[in-house]
Amino acid sequence: MSAALTLLLAAVLDRAFGEPRNAWHPVAWFGRAVQPFGPVLMRLRPGAALVVGGVTWALAVGGVAGLAWVFQLELDRLGSPWLAAAATALLLKPAMSFRMLHNEVAAVEAALQQSLDAGRARVALLCSRDVSTLDAHAVRETAIETLAENLNDAWVAPLFWFVVAGLPGAWAFRAANTLDAMWGYRGRWEWAGKVAAHADDMLAWLPARITAALLWRPGLPLRHLIHEAQQTPSPNGGWPMAMMALRLGISLGKPGVYRLNAGAPAPEAAASMRALGVARHAAIWACAVAIAALVAMPSSSKLT
Repeated sequence: MSAALTLLLAAVLDRAFGEPRNAWHPVAWFGRAVQPFGPVLMRLRPGAALVVGGVTWALAVGGVAGLAWVFQLELDRLGSPWLAAAATALLLKPAMSFRMLHNEVAAVEAALQQSLDAGRARVALLCSRDVSTLDAHAVRETAIETLAENLNDAWVAPLFWFVVAGLPGAWAFRAANTLDAMWGYRGRWEWAGKVAAHADDMLAWLPARITAALLWRPGLPLRHLIHEAQQTPSPNGGWPMAMMALRLGISLGKPGVYRLNAGAPAPEAAASMRALGVARHAAIWACAVAIAALVAMPSSSKLT
């Protein structure tokens, strides 16, 4: 029961307070800690970059998981399970974030209501693609895609790994996802970031499909989802994005790369609001299912 209470308290903290400032955010600390390794890795030859990048990834993620395990052991020794759950929730919260994602996507639509340039500037904070030539529809597409994909990365996947492996699981996933965001690119990062990219793909594989299921509504054929999800180069991102496109009856895409639900209309302002509502409900269901799974687990198998 303490693990379920921990998760519930962490979700309440996210809803009430959102993200701490970077100066106090463990994910930001982790990013700053590993940042100096980037230039070193990129200067290595491909073979050496692959090996050293993999070892660095293992040490970084393993170190984070190990630290979380130590914290968890110490908190489990507290006399009060309520106090242990509350303290663990404070440590779990930085690994999961929905309020900030929701608010940032909502801010894109609000900026679009002011001007196209304002919308472009706001959505540029959410993605790495060139937004300078995007029209209003493409700005909305980018924001809705970010909402769907990061519903998995920032919420469903951390919940999943907390259920599977407690605080070390949630922290390890967040560290792996952060390293993928920093190193998991082609080009100059091709070899140094290969382990980070593939590891993130593996860790997010099942959660991405769970996220798609949470976004599903009765009447949407599974075969359509499978077909659309395969249009994207990502083995995981296409699943929640494709389901969001099908659920809203809109087309989403990245210029020159892929187009999801191609025969549907481009998103208007109302689609952004509907997407936010759908994501909110999916986030609530994800939390409820995770808590139910923790309650149903035998006490001997729980890690918190």
